Amino acid sequence: MMEFFFGGVEPVDPGSGGVSGGGGSPKRPEDETLQPDELRHGRTQSADGSRIQSDQRPHRHPVHTGSTFLPVQVLCRLQQQRGGRRLRHQRTGGQRLQQSEVGEVDGRCDAQQRRFRPSFLHICPDAVRGEQMVTHHFLSAVLCVVVLLVKCVCICLEPYAVKKLGAAAGVMITASHNPKEDNGYKVYWCNGAQISSPHDQEILQSIEEQLEPWSASCWEEELVESCSLRTDPLTQINSCYMDELTSLCFHRDLNSSCPLKFVHSSFHGVGHVFVQQAFYAFGFAPPIPVPEQKDPDPNFSSVCCPNPEEGESVLELSLLLAERENARIILATDPDADRLAVAEKSDGCGWKVFTGNELAALLGWWMFFNWKDAHPDPADTQKVYMLATTVSSKILQTFARIEGFHFEETLPGFKWIGNRIHELSKMGNNVIFAFEESIGFLCGGLVPEKDGVSSAVVVAEMAAYLHNKNLSLNQQLLNIYQTYGHHVSQTSYVVCDDPTTIQTIFCRIRNFNCEASYPKTCGGVRIVHVRDVTTGYDSSRPDLRSVLPVTRSSHMITFTLQNGVVATLRTSGTEPKIKCYTEYCAAPGTSEASCLEAELRRITAALLDEFLEPERNNLNRRCV
Repeated sequence: MMEFFFGGVEPVDPGSGGVSGGGGSPKRPEDETLQPDELRHGRTQSADGSRIQSDQRPHRHPVHTGSTFLPVQVLCRLQQQRGGRRLRHQRTGGQRLQQSEVGEVDGRCDAQQRRFRPSFLHICPDAVRGEQMVTHHFLSAVLCVVVLLVKCVCICLEPYAVKKLGAAAGVMITASHNPKEDNGYKVYWCNGAQISSPHDQEILQSIEEQLEPWSASCWEEELVESCSLRTDPLTQINSCYMDELTSLCFHRDLNSSCPLKFVHSSFHGVGHVFVQQAFYAFGFAPPIPVPEQKDPDPNFSSVCCPNPEEGESVLELSLLLAERENARIILATDPDADRLAVAEKSDGCGWKVFTGNELAALLGWWMFFNWKDAHPDPADTQKVYMLATTVSSKILQTFARIEGFHFEETLPGFKWIGNRIHELSKMGNNVIFAFEESIGFLCGGLVPEKDGVSSAVVVAEMAAYLHNKNLSLNQQLLNIYQTYGHHVSQTSYVVCDDPTTIQTIFCRIRNFNCEASYPKTCGGVRIVHVRDVTTGYDSSRPDLRSVLPVTRSSHMITFTLQNGVVATLRTSGTEPKIKCYTEYCAAPGTSEASCLEAELRRITAALLDEFLEPERNNLNRRCV
């Protein structure tokens, strides 16, 4: 992977724009100059988030992943090296950066932080290919202290290091589970979270002002080895991360004596070394790695799609190894190790692959269970929060309502969660768990980003604890549903290659029976609330205004039905799709799961038929 930390600050004129810069004397942070450790292999990639991609890739040394902290002028040079003058600046989900969708959202850096200019740089190259390409370009592009991670790292170390080193900004060069040709970059701000307004607009403006390529004489490749401004803090950063990770370890004695075996696949990415170290930090024996997928491979040679969210179809090697080793739990991190899939062997029933929403129910229960054990005073819950994206399960909302802590929704994408964590932390609150339904989880507040490494070892400890109580993960999930009510969810989508058709579909939904009138029923069930984030409308609010920020660059409408079903229609920013997220939230003990699932399927089918009209609009249906 390619990782850069750009830290140290130099005051600038407030009128000069808080993002652009790069001049001034470089300042090396005290006591942060370190030596590389013995981590091997891997690359950091990113599945989603605040990404800026280019249409064209480097002519040589294709870099698969990485992270960066660097001045805006250097972002411009990176765009030139990767795509010349053809630029495609994108936000979360690949949407274009040209129009902010942040608006009034909480989670921006302090005004004082925005008045500082970055003045040192931290780089970690891709160990798979082209590890020196961006490094030598940046060394010769700007006068700054370069902090170069010469070994590959997982994605969680970047936002962690941004905060630990006091860096001013950062970029993760990444392709995630996509082909190496699809590199993009994710921009982080000084709070460790992905950028939000106004920084996205200012960075975009600076890029567009710097489109003239530098001459070839500007690039001195040998500087990567000889420059005195380069340091490497990987040993300290990784050691500090693993030390702080133990704050999530609640039952070390059980871990050390746990009879369960765990299989781990890193899907040809960076996760292997770090998951092994995390298990050691928690007192576990190391998980059994899938040998064919343990080391980085940008071609993903052993799997058709290196995305663990695809479920059992991509876990074939993990399942075979688990059967041979008599392992009951499979943990699969995606190539950049920020997402986690989990499968559990059931006695006589094959394997259960948990959805992201099901894992969130387990992890949310586990984090509050252990927090409550350490904080018996009910008054302490007033400072506790859990967060989830709005298209994810409402199970955490149910937990919060019954247990007395706080829950908040954000827009889809972990950048919204990360920035909200920053804001809540400044007010003295404690976010103990956050997630998005696409198997992205954050346990505790170690990093303001989803983290597959910490989530993997937390799941292992939860499984060990439950095994000691003669319970499996799936049995505990059913116990949770008995206590808090079943939450059954389904994700599906239709494919539409015509933007005009998509616009027509959503225009019809917003003017369903007459002008400015949303649908009243779905599948014969009354719709009690409608929230349209694109227009800022929310019928459940006294002022009819959505709490979530307005996002006019995409479509997203949520319907709450009288029978407890919540359904969201949303356009994809990266693919020609309209996604449909539906969930049946039942009261405790009201119905069997099979009945809920049947009703949810019926409502989902009705939603697609009545609102999207697939046959009339030539849409192809798919179910995730």
